[in-house]
Amino acid sequence: MKYLVKLFIVVIALTMATGKLSAQRFGLKGGLNFSNMLVKDDNTTLSDNYDMKLGYHIGATAEFSLSKIFSFEAGLLLATKGYKADYDILINNISGNVKSEMNFLYLDIPLTAKAAYDLGGAKIYGVLGPYLGIGLSGHAKTELSDKGVTETHEEDVEWGDGKDGPKRLDYGLTIGAGVEINSFDIGISYGLGLANIADNSVNGMMVKHRVLGLSVGYKFGK
Repeated sequence: MKYLVKLFIVVIALTMATGKLSAQRFGLKGGLNFSNMLVKDDNTTLSDNYDMKLGYHIGATAEFSLSKIFSFEAGLLLATKGYKADYDILINNISGNVKSEMNFLYLDIPLTAKAAYDLGGAKIYGVLGPYLGIGLSGHAKTELSDKGVTETHEEDVEWGDGKDGPKRLDYGLTIGAGVEINSFDIGISYGLGLANIADNSVNGMMVKHRVLGLSVGYKFGK
């Protein structure tokens, strides 16, 4: 965590040192999230049977130009994360099917360095940088089906801080690319969660977010 904070500070300091923040562009963006989670302990990757869960992200961005090619972009985004799973179980010679979903809503704050190349009428770009995520809410749902009978269990997530639940703070790296045509922006990104949000690390327990995002946006300003 301390290394990520240092990276934030370095990026901001370098930007301020350039003295070239006159070109500011603000924007709105939204799109789809395809989220999953990496869950493992010392011996087993428990998330091998997890599937991507469809969700969304929406929010605002601000871009500050450093040169004709380089800029940095900050954002404030509401983003869903989580996973879904569907698997069969066999316990004491009794078989059944389990369907489970974990749904999180985060406030994500990405801060990315951006490099763009003008093709004449359009720009292609790549972005890379850290993000911070603050958990706002969460909901878990499990369905157990056996011989035509289905039992459903649902509960809201209780965040960590001494409780038996995930840690509220998430952080990681964002990498992405896209194209800008006039004021419109179409992009793809991948959020690699680096924070272990497991409520404890007993037996090497590790829980991390993985999010693939597809977005469209509109930029104000030049």
